Amino acid sequence: MPGSGPESADQAAAAAGPPPTGVGRALYQSPEGRVFLFGIFLTLIFVALVAYYLTINVKESQTLLLAFIAHTFGGRSAGIGICIAFGFSKWVTILYNMFLEVLIVCYCYSLFVFTFKNYINCRWLTIAANNAEKQALKHKDVVARYGWLGVFLFVMIPLPVTGPAAGSIIGYFLKFSVKRNFAAVFSGTLAAIILWTFFFDYLDQHIATFKYVVLAVLMVILIFYFKNIKRWFTQEIED
Repeated sequence: MPGSGPESADQAAAAAGPPPTGVGRALYQSPEGRVFLFGIFLTLIFVALVAYYLTINVKESQTLLLAFIAHTFGGRSAGIGICIAFGFSKWVTILYNMFLEVLIVCYCYSLFVFTFKNYINCRWLTIAANNAEKQALKHKDVVARYGWLGVFLFVMIPLPVTGPAAGSIIGYFLKFSVKRNFAAVFSGTLAAIILWTFFFDYLDQHIATFKYVVLAVLMVILIFYFKNIKRWFTQEIED
């Protein structure tokens, strides 16, 4: 298990070796750099998509934004619930939430590796990376028994701290290549999204007040997790 505080950050930096001459070089020459650039590309697509729907359908544009916020802070089930509650078809919901998962993982994975390797030096990113490392290492040994399938199942199972971002970090510590890591992570993610989508679609068809239930649950999630999310970037968790 890693240490905590500045010492663990220093140890991680020493183990990773000296940082590159510039972040730009890392972005263009490292696998995590290409992942980060792909995240920027997906961000541009997201902005263009929301802007486009603002001109033709404000309600759908608002739903896209709300689903993004719900997905980011409440997880995939929250984002999927919002899409179904506000009238998106099952297949649009699956595609859009898969898009959001890839977008989020690109940033979480690349920023974690940049910080872990000391490519960038930002206090709150360092704290978040240390916390992510500790959480990932707690599950690493169990997941490692099953290799690729272990990461797939870890990401697919709907339990706390088993999302694709955590799964990708575990894959990193298992020394998976980016392609192998993301293949496991996104396969598990897609399976989970499909299951959640059909589940919420079923509820939507059988519960008249489904939309209001989803909004109420979303508000509870955002309120409950706000302090935890803030603490993740400001205070290191105990081993």
